[in-house]
Amino acid sequence: MNSTRLLKISKYLSKHLRHQPQRLGLQLEAGGWVSVEQLLAACRTHQFPLCRTELEEVVCQNDKQRFSFDEKKTRIRANQGHSVTVDLQLEPRIPPSVLYHGTGQSLVESIQNYGLLKMSRHHVHLSPDIETAYQVGTRKGHPVIFKIDTLAMDQAGFIFYCADNGVWLTDFVPSEYLQWIIADNE
Repeated sequence: MNSTRLLKISKYLSKHLRHQPQRLGLQLEAGGWVSVEQLLAACRTHQFPLCRTELEEVVCQNDKQRFSFDEKKTRIRANQGHSVTVDLQLEPRIPPSVLYHGTGQSLVESIQNYGLLKMSRHHVHLSPDIETAYQVGTRKGHPVIFKIDTLAMDQAGFIFYCADNGVWLTDFVPSEYLQWIIADNE
């Protein structure tokens, strides 16, 4: 499958598995799961034909690993980033001592004043390395990277989760745990 089709399918799945499952007549189960057969049928019904082979390729080839199959490959889900109410059934985990968050330079002042807020999503998303955080930040303009003292946050009782694709999640990062380390124009 060419990269244009791969990206188009990924965006379509993100929209409907993370934000608007009801638009396709889908109901997310506990864990955010939906039947693969129901998803494929809903895609056909809504003039977005998609075959199982393409779906498998998107799950395997997506650079951000946004989607997962269950063990039997009968269900699929978005790993994180939902704006709809769903229990992803993630277990609390002890994070590495440092994580990173990439954002756009226009948001720096707000983040320094209020910390990292989950906004319309279920969690704040944190990256395990600077490179990934930088890539995330480029989607919001001139990228800025914040280093998060997750060791101190964990010791203070903040709870962390790790999605199947390695993205770390938490409800809030207060500004006192943030250090601005990299900006695109520095």
